[in-house]
Amino acid sequence: MADINRDEAEIELAYPPRFDYGERVVSRSVVRNDGTYRGYDIGDVLVHKGDVGYVTSIGTFLQQYYIYAVEFVETGHRVGMRAKELCTLDKLPDEVLAQLGDKAAAVARLGTGQPAPSPTD
Repeated sequence: MADINRDEAEIELAYPPRFDYGERVVSRSVVRNDGTYRGYDIGDVLVHKGDVGYVTSIGTFLQQYYIYAVEFVETGHRVGMRAKELCTLDKLPDEVLAQLGDKAAAVARLGTGQPAPSPTD
């Protein structure tokens, strides 16, 4: 049997999950079908960078990593993703919100279905 090549020495399971159930997250990378997503060809794009979704469950893989099932409402895809492929929208640190300035309100609305603020707001 072939050895499993683990890409990181750190064991994520030694720490609590980075995201919570129902947390709003954004994809940091493109996710393509590796053959495990039914109804799509291998290589088809399932998630685009910047797509917003919600964590629906948290599992583990290889007794090392958390896998977050993320429901992308706009496309209807539920995809398993690693923490390094996601970024929270609900728990941004205060220093990040400060750097965003006026754009923080627009970030807060991402994925909620609320309209973006008009330039006069």
